[in-house]
Amino acid sequence: MNRAGLKVYYRTRCARAIQWRFPPCSAPKSCNWRVWSRELKGLHITHWTSQDLARQAVAEGIVPQLSTCSVRRILREIDLQPHRTRYWKTARLDARFKQRAEKILWCYANAGRLLRSGLWVVCVDEMPNLQAIEREPIRRAIPSSIEQQEFEYVRHGTVNVLLFLIVHSGRMEATCPAYKDADHYIPALHQVRQHLRHLRGVFLIQEGDPSHTAAATEHYFQQQSWWRPRFTPVHASWLNQAELLNRHHRQDAYTAMPLASTI
Repeated sequence: MNRAGLKVYYRTRCARAIQWRFPPCSAPKSCNWRVWSRELKGLHITHWTSQDLARQAVAEGIVPQLSTCSVRRILREIDLQPHRTRYWKTARLDARFKQRAEKILWCYANAGRLLRSGLWVVCVDEMPNLQAIEREPIRRAIPSSIEQQEFEYVRHGTVNVLLFLIVHSGRMEATCPAYKDADHYIPALHQVRQHLRHLRGVFLIQEGDPSHTAAATEHYFQQQSWWRPRFTPVHASWLNQAELLNRHHRQDAYTAMPLASTI
């Protein structure tokens, strides 16, 4: 069967499964029900679970029966996840925030021009205490079968990952210091400088981490002009592209790769 035939087969198969498991006409009613006020229903529930939603939908007479799997499928299709929460930190939009943000955004906007002048824009981020877990074997996903991993695993302690992101190319380089402190951060910076000694300098975008703002680190930056540090505003780490990329890989890559590929 060719690729087009496979697409038709799986599309038809999924459509049949949805039709038999849950009436399509009931899905919009369930979606409307979910946005009703909890106070109006007299339910003192701070977070809805799949079981709560299924039980209440049946109690309201929307459907005669509803499984938790169907609830999760409906929520996934409309991109709504009431069972999940996420913290955020509100940035303080003051003059200090504006000053730091403008310097960082200027570096991003002029990364190409700076490159032609022999200056790079580099973002740095750290992942402390990353668990080094070995799982063997790993069966990769194939059609009609999800990825399978061995349940048992071997712990190899933890590792600190210090990641440098080169903005103009998107290339990442990483090192694993023994500890997350200024005494190990400074040698890592010196190692990167030796590797990029052909450049005139580097604009280093970093957060206000204790190892980045320590007296020893500040003294190291003051002794030379090659590093040009730029700090993100307080509670605005999303201006650091390395952290955004790090967060993505921490969720999707580091947890899926074998130990030999992770470290």
